[in-house]
Amino acid sequence: MTMDPKRRTLCAIMLFLISSPAAASHRGWGKASGIARDALVGVALGVPAVQGDWHGDLQAAGSLIATGGATYALKELIPERRPDGSDRKSFPSGHTSIAFAAAGTLENRYGWQAGLPAFALATFVGVARVEARRHHWYDAVAGAALGTGTAFAITRQRTSDVRLVPWGDGSGGGLSLAARF
Repeated sequence: MTMDPKRRTLCAIMLFLISSPAAASHRGWGKASGIARDALVGVALGVPAVQGDWHGDLQAAGSLIATGGATYALKELIPERRPDGSDRKSFPSGHTSIAFAAAGTLENRYGWQAGLPAFALATFVGVARVEARRHHWYDAVAGAALGTGTAFAITRQRTSDVRLVPWGDGSGGGLSLAARF
């Protein structure tokens, strides 16, 4: 299977960002998570624009806005103290929710070729937020679920041959690979 130049470039950028080491300090992890989140948002909005897929661009923007709004509301409703003690806005992780909204939008709209590296980078964002001591692990997991759920609720598929499908139950969760023949 060959990949078109746009997807190859997208994958190369994401792999570069994933492989870039974060500094060992909490501050370095925080900075790395912000860069990775911003890169995912840029790709989620940029790929549809470059392809002239304005419906995809609107869906990506809608997913990011809805996720941001829901994240803000939950932070106000659930005053969880951050691990570093700086404030009571820990739950859920905003960086993680936005990163997973961007990744979910890319996967749902363009398939697993865009989704797999995007979800890998979004996972890095969640881990980095915990390592930066800005969030508890459950803040990052909640942010991931919120962002992914919003993206899959708002974004529609452009093609549907192969997809990564998130799942969860009382004992765990993950991603399943689904293919249509």
